[in-house]
Amino acid sequence: MTATTQTHSNESVSTLTAVRHKISAYIALTKPRVIELLLVTTFPSMILAQGGLPDLLLVLKTMIGGALAAGAAGVLNCYIDRDIDKVMNRTKRRPLVTGEVSPREALIFGWVLTVISLAWFALLINWQSAVLTAGAIAIYVVGYTIILKRRTAQNIVWGGLAGCMPVFIGWSAVTESLSWGAVMLFLVIFFWTPPHYWPLSMKFKRDYANAGVPMLPVVADDKRVAVQMILYTIAMIASSLGVYVFEHEKMTFVYPIVALALGAWFLFSCIQMYRRAASGKTNKIGEMKVFHGSITYLTLLFVMVAVDVFLPL
Repeated sequence: MTATTQTHSNESVSTLTAVRHKISAYIALTKPRVIELLLVTTFPSMILAQGGLPDLLLVLKTMIGGALAAGAAGVLNCYIDRDIDKVMNRTKRRPLVTGEVSPREALIFGWVLTVISLAWFALLINWQSAVLTAGAIAIYVVGYTIILKRRTAQNIVWGGLAGCMPVFIGWSAVTESLSWGAVMLFLVIFFWTPPHYWPLSMKFKRDYANAGVPMLPVVADDKRVAVQMILYTIAMIASSLGVYVFEHEKMTFVYPIVALALGAWFLFSCIQMYRRAASGKTNKIGEMKVFHGSITYLTLLFVMVAVDVFLPL
């Protein structure tokens, strides 16, 4: 191999590596882990809306559209919050902070994903799902990121409405309508969001304080936050049982038993955290255990929503 050939080969490898890094950076902006969690709630909602297995092509189209929309919201959130991300240890390695993606590139990428996702739902699914998707993006980007996040400790409560929307989107994709069952699933996620996110805010409250973001754990002591989490969790459990009340014709008695057991388990973890906070164990309240437990709870609950429809009881 000649020196010239070797040089061209090295340049090709270098270019390919740079492209891969750029693609990875763009993907990171979409917050893939958040997308995964949103899709976990979409598919079971579609199954319950159908009362069985929906058309698989419809499911695929809905999941793709949902991923595009969630990715769009994530990118625009990163664009707006790049000044905050720069001063927070948890987010200082995001692509806009490191310079892997420029603000202009991120803004264009976010808007392209937004337009594609809305066109996808409008043309391939139905107009109602497209409107709900537009609402979800607007709530997260405008309602939460621009208006609420830097102004109120209730930011994640009302901003969390965006995370509830996949239930409505999936339901409307199947039925072209909504029902009280869909509302109950929506409320499960609404009441789940604070006890899910506040423990993470506790872990990184110094970061949020430095960034000037008034998350509840920044402006309130751990004991008060834990009390709020317990109250929201009780409302969440009630909503999970409300799903069965309105959709019992499609479900079996197994679902409410499992829903109650899962809710009791998560409630107990919140109560344990409250007890530790009340005893003054500020460095050992187990906030990350509760955070990870909240993800387990929501995943298992929605898996049960999907599975119960097919139980021959």
